[in-house]
Formats: sequence, C-alpha cells, structure tokens
Amino acid sequence: MPEDSKVTSWLKVLLEIITAFFDSSLKANRKRTWHQHVVPYQDDWAVRREGNKRITSKHRKQSTAINKAKTIARKHKADVIIHRTDGTIRDRINYD
Repeated sequence: MPEDSKVTSWLKVLLEIITAFFDSSLKANRKRTWHQHVVPYQDDWAVRREGNKRITSKHRKQSTAINKAKTIARKHKADVIIHRTDGTIRDRINYD
C-alpha cells in the first residue's frame, strides 16, 4: 500500500470520528420537550412523556391520567395530548 493512501485513509477515519463527536454533541444540547401523552396501556391508561419509552404513571381511568398529565404539563409549560383507545389523537391541550 502506498504511503499516500495510508495517510488519506487515516485522515478519513479521523474526520469521521470528529464528525460523529460533533453530531452527538449537537443532539445532546437539543432541548427535550415535556409534552405529556395520555395513552392506552394494557387494560388501563398511562401518562408518558413525549419521546420516552417508559411510562410516568399508570391509572385505571382515563380522566385520572388526564389530570396527572395536566399537572405535569402546567409545571413545564407543555402540551397534553390525549389519545383514544385505538391510539389516535382525541384532543390536545396547550399550557404555554
């Protein structure tokens, strides 16, 4: 392998590493939303923060889950997105 191609491939690898570092650092600085979703969960209802896989709380009644989501959303000036049992969006409440 010629010396020039070794340097070129080494520089390409270094450039990829630097690019990956800055891309991940930009994503880490992105502001997360506090929008709260009221979603069907097993046979009950759950409150889940937008973007999270885990639920915040589980409730037997949708109305209780909505009240919990409203409390969190007011605190963080976010939205409450209420879903139907089939997963479609029923309503959206804004607390900006």
